[in-house]
Amino acid sequence: MTHTEVDSAARRRLAAMLENLSPLPPDPILGTTVACRNDPNPSKVDLGVGVYKDASGNTPVFEAVAEAERRVLADQTTKVYVSPPGDERFIGGITRHLFGADHQVVTDGRVGAVQAPGGSGALRVGAGLLLRAQAHTELWVSTPTWGNHVPLLGAAGLDMQHYPYYDKGAHEIQFDEMVQTLKERGPGDVVLLHGCCHNPCGADLTHEQWDVVGDLADERGFTPYVDLAYHGLGEGMDADAYGVRMLADRLPEMLVSYSASKNFGLYRERTGLAFTVNATAEGAKTDTSQMANIARELYSMPPAHGASIVGEILADEELTTLWQDEVATMRERINGLRALLSDELREATQTTEFDYIAGERGMFSFLGLSPEQVTQLQAEHSVYPIPSSRINIAGVTEENVDYVARSIAAVV
Repeated sequence: MTHTEVDSAARRRLAAMLENLSPLPPDPILGTTVACRNDPNPSKVDLGVGVYKDASGNTPVFEAVAEAERRVLADQTTKVYVSPPGDERFIGGITRHLFGADHQVVTDGRVGAVQAPGGSGALRVGAGLLLRAQAHTELWVSTPTWGNHVPLLGAAGLDMQHYPYYDKGAHEIQFDEMVQTLKERGPGDVVLLHGCCHNPCGADLTHEQWDVVGDLADERGFTPYVDLAYHGLGEGMDADAYGVRMLADRLPEMLVSYSASKNFGLYRERTGLAFTVNATAEGAKTDTSQMANIARELYSMPPAHGASIVGEILADEELTTLWQDEVATMRERINGLRALLSDELREATQTTEFDYIAGERGMFSFLGLSPEQVTQLQAEHSVYPIPSSRINIAGVTEENVDYVARSIAAVV
C-alpha cells in the first residue's frame, strides 16, 4: 500500500469515528443570549448572561486594570512560561487579600496555592486533589447550584450529591434542612459552599449560619470546599470573606476556589486560584506540589496575563485602593438596582411578592416564574431571563427597570 493510500485510509477511519457524534443542545444561558441578540425589538433586555454591566450596558475595563496592564506591558521583556504554581505576586496578593495578611494560616505557611485558568480551572484542580487524597469522594453541592458545578466536578470523577439550600417558592434558605443533611456527613465527605453572592439564587448564609456550618464541619469531620467567585460584590471585601476566614480559623483543612473574573473584570483572561488550607506548613507544600502536578496533566502551564495584572494591582497601594473603590461602585450599583427593581415590581404587581430581591446579594436572583411564563416574557416582551427564571440583576438599568417590572407583572 502506498503512502497516499495509507493516509487516505486513516482519513476515512477518522471521518467514520467523528460521524458517530451527535449535536448537543445549546447551553441555556448562551442560547438565551443568542435569542436576545437576534430579537429586533429595540426594547429587548438581556437578563441572562452572568457578566457585570454598567449603566450603559457595557462590561467595562477597570481603571486599575488598564493602568496595571500598561505597566505590565511596558516592563515585559519575555513571553516565557511562568512557574507551574503561577505568578508569585498574584498568589501572594490574593492570599493576603482573601485570608488577611495576619491570619494564622498565612503567617504559619499553611496555605497551599496554584494559579489556574479561571475559577473553573481552580475547581477542577481542587477536584483532582480530592481524588488523589481519596479515590472515591462524595461532593455535596447545594440545590440549586451554579449550572457548571455538576458537569465540571462530576466529569472529574467526584460522586455528586445534593443538600437542600434554597426554596424557590418561598425565596428563602432552607437552613434547617441543610443543617440536617450536613449532620449526616462525616470524614471523607466534601461539602461545596458558595462563599458569597450565591449563584444562581443570590441568597447568602448569614455570619451566624456560617458559624453553624463551621461547628458542624468541626464536629462531623467533613471538608468544606468554598467557591468564591464574587468576592467584594455582596456586602464588602471583609464581610464576603467571613466564611473562608472563619473556617480557616476552626478547621485543620479546607479547599477554596477563587475567581478574579468578576471583581477584577478579567473574564477573558481566565484568572483564578486553587487554595488549600492544611494542618501544617509541610502539608501545604505537599498540596501545592500535587496541585501543580495536576495542573501539568490538565493544561501544562497557567496563563500569565491576567495574573500579572492582578499581581501589579495588589503590589501597589494606590492601585489597590483604586481597584477597591471600583469594586465598591459595582457592589453599590448592584445592590441599588436590587432595591429599585423590588420597588418597581411592588408597584407594577401591587404585591410584595418580589420584595425578597432587595435583600439578596450578588448579580443573580430567581423570579420564580414557570418555564411557560419565561417563554411568554421572552416572546411577548423581549425580556430574557434564562429558562429557570434566574436573572442577572446587572442587566437591569435605571432606563429599563420600569419596562422590565411591567413586563414581569404582565406574565404573573
